[in-house]
Amino acid sequence: MKRILLMLLRSFFSLPVWFYQLKRLCNIEQHDRFERYAWLHKNAPVANRRGRVTIDCHGLENLPKENGYILFPNHQGLFDALAFLETHERPFVTVMKKEVKDIFFLRDVIKLLQAEIIDREDIRQSMTVIKNMTIRVKDGENFIIFAEGTRSKKGNQIGEFKGGSFKSAMNARCPIVPVALIDSFKAFDTSSIKKITVQIHYLKPLYYEDYKGMKSTEIAELVENMIKETIAKFAQE
Repeated sequence: MKRILLMLLRSFFSLPVWFYQLKRLCNIEQHDRFERYAWLHKNAPVANRRGRVTIDCHGLENLPKENGYILFPNHQGLFDALAFLETHERPFVTVMKKEVKDIFFLRDVIKLLQAEIIDREDIRQSMTVIKNMTIRVKDGENFIIFAEGTRSKKGNQIGEFKGGSFKSAMNARCPIVPVALIDSFKAFDTSSIKKITVQIHYLKPLYYEDYKGMKSTEIAELVENMIKETIAKFAQE
């Protein structure tokens, strides 16, 4: 929370302009997804610098050349999205839990990204989100979904990846891109405002030929282990 306040204080004169631009871009009929995302991609590094956070990015060459893939990262906290917004050049769509849809500022970002809102307590609604994702990925949109369902709250340790999160990828037969986040929790989930470095590792994708015939739980375990191995290799603690 202290770092969020630091970002806000150091962006005091920028905030009115950002809010105006954000509201303007939320008119999705006048601004396409490339223009909307470009604004977030441009301003995320500014916010991160003002929060004393450096992003150490690896593996961008692993991203599929064609759009229409799903990123599956571990989930450490609220800062995770800013790591993606700074490093991922192409537009993506997020899947967010319903609890955040009415939070100030986030509700506009949700509209800007045309995010899918999921209610994990409602199986029917969750299936609708999976169906929507499948259609949108087939149409060439990229997605991020946190397969743990919620942040780990255990630092660089990750929780169990849920097989159901991979159903959209399986149905769309699209590339699955594992992503390892390291030390992202230190940004907003601790009380420190010391300079920190957050690592993001885009790992080699799994194409449909790599996972066809596998069960969703098997894919989830494979992706989880790829991320665990990367964290074990590069985490400092």
